[in-house]
Amino acid sequence: MSEEILSSLNLAEPPQEMVPPLQALWWLKKGNLEMGPEWEKGHNICQTAEGTMAYDWVHALAHWIEGDMGNANYWYRGINKKPGAENISDEWDFISAAMSK
Repeated sequence: MSEEILSSLNLAEPPQEMVPPLQALWWLKKGNLEMGPEWEKGHNICQTAEGTMAYDWVHALAHWIEGDMGNANYWYRGINKKPGAENISDEWDFISAAMSK
């Protein structure tokens, strides 16, 4: 799935067939894993289904990108996970790979 995300980043919007948590990951990657309008779009998607594991996992990553590890850890705890990588880019890879299974 990460290949599908990466190969579609030249588009203006994520592919419609992509499920919303993957669309959120798409927006975060489209914004180079930095704060900005793409981050806002990804974060907004995460907020539409709080309490759902896939959404909350991406939500945790969004707050890590924001630099708010207290908030990121809140979302990780809520899904009984810890970051699977040492940095944001590797965590994006980890989450996208896990969601593609």
